[in-house]
Amino acid sequence: MSPATDILIIGSGPCGLACAIEATRHGLSHVILEKGSLCESIRRYPTSIKFFSTAENLEIGGLPFTIAGVKPSREEALQYYRKVAKFYQLDFRLFTEVVGVTREDDRFAVRTAQGAVFHARHVINATGYFDVPRCLGIPGENLPHVSKYYDEAFRYVHSRVVIVGAGNSAVEAALDLYRHDADVTIVHRGPELKPTAKYWLLPDIRNRIKEGKIKTCFGTEVRTIEPGRATLENILTGEAFTIPADFVFLLVGYTPDARLFAQSGVQFEESTLIPAYNPDTFETNVPGSYLCGTVVAGIRTEKVFIENGRDHARLIIRHIRGLAPEETEAEIDANVDVEEN
Repeated sequence: MSPATDILIIGSGPCGLACAIEATRHGLSHVILEKGSLCESIRRYPTSIKFFSTAENLEIGGLPFTIAGVKPSREEALQYYRKVAKFYQLDFRLFTEVVGVTREDDRFAVRTAQGAVFHARHVINATGYFDVPRCLGIPGENLPHVSKYYDEAFRYVHSRVVIVGAGNSAVEAALDLYRHDADVTIVHRGPELKPTAKYWLLPDIRNRIKEGKIKTCFGTEVRTIEPGRATLENILTGEAFTIPADFVFLLVGYTPDARLFAQSGVQFEESTLIPAYNPDTFETNVPGSYLCGTVVAGIRTEKVFIENGRDHARLIIRHIRGLAPEETEAEIDANVDVEEN
């Protein structure tokens, strides 16, 4: 068997990086396995997006996050986390997908799609939720002109675009597309936009809807998607009708990958995908297996963000080292110095 690292982290988002940084501070070896690029979920954000959080709430590792404006942009966040990873010399295996985690005596065997096997004394799942889009289960949702992620607006200039959804992603995409001369229609099964959308965007989009510059089909579901059009149905009346659609964005949310829970023995609620874990230590029902970040919230992704998910890392690493949660930073540093000497 290959030598076991102290901690193996699945996912290289901000929370995964925070875990690796805490491990480094405590003198523990680590490796990060990431199925995509560094901070893959943020990389897949719309190119023009601004974060809801302020820069200081996105900081990790005690390194300042300096930005040009009031809210950090996607590009600024990516560059910040890249520099943090370089500063702490974190150990990555990018484009390495984890397909299995099993407990073998006092260590875990973590298997990848490439056939490699990594061994670790502890495993931290920091995979977030952005990797598994929710599906509608309708004909045509996998056609080439249909996407579950919004990228940028210029490709869709002077096109007829249908957006399914009414939350943050849908509202931001609709406004961005409208300002790039796309013909935008929002389709949502509810009676109005979701109130959880960013508060500073709601007056903007409501005014555009009132002016008729962004069309809406509330109380409506998509039944089929075909090249050039989508068939909708009014929930109350059952009336079916078609609207033109050169492109369709299904922005109805994302969920954690429950397959990794099930495969590794972590228990979870079938309806909410919320895994079993100790909220004081973030250890799951599998000893030595931990969760960090949004993955703990299941489908309730609005409960955990970078600003509170990053704090999980400190509690996890303290538990692994047998330290009390309330121990001060000076006491931790002193313990690490004693062990290193």
